[in-house]
Amino acid sequence: MAAIRVLLVDDDPLVRAGLSFMMGGADDIEIVGEAGDGGEVEELVDRTRPDVVLMDIRMPTVDGLTATESLRGREDAPQVVVLTTFHADEQVLRALRAGAAGFVLKDTPPAEIVAAVRRVAAGDPVLSPTVTRQLMAHAAGTAADTRRTRARTRVGGLNDREREVAVAVGRGLANAEIAGELYMSVATVKTHVSRILAKLDLNNRVQIALLAHDAGLLEETDGP
Repeated sequence: MAAIRVLLVDDDPLVRAGLSFMMGGADDIEIVGEAGDGGEVEELVDRTRPDVVLMDIRMPTVDGLTATESLRGREDAPQVVVLTTFHADEQVLRALRAGAAGFVLKDTPPAEIVAAVRRVAAGDPVLSPTVTRQLMAHAAGTAADTRRTRARTRVGGLNDREREVAVAVGRGLANAEIAGELYMSVATVKTHVSRILAKLDLNNRVQIALLAHDAGLLEETDGP
């Protein structure tokens, strides 16, 4: 099996060295390049073809948010995992809305960062329902009502079954768990997820989860 190709992007060379060291011991991960600013990312991605980019959110010239938005607009976009020092941060939330597959804290234990890279490379998000709720609470305010209205309009195009699957994704369930809960095969769940992504013009499960939260779909399923 080919190694997971990883690009490290952080303006602190010590952080890059630490990440490179901790992942260097994993047989299935290969560090293919490093960048000290978001402005270097596109050229490095073209040259190194990474599967996953570990992206610092705060950099002096081109920040991680701008670089993530630019990367995720590409047809051959690698997965992006945001690196941050904060659990709940508006820039992190914006990066997730732009298509990042999740985020990890810089003080996360090495084994968990390696596991996060593996999960993202396999197509799974790195974002727990608890963290999603923290982020959504952090973003609550005057813009929340506008987001909810727009989100409800977007999810209005889903049929009942797709809506159920979107809610399950928003709750952080894996495909096998959704299949068991909704009495369908894993293949059918994958088909529904693909249709939801296409209908809503999204590119990963994190964005489905955030949209479900924005639209209030998870609140509708909560018991008294």
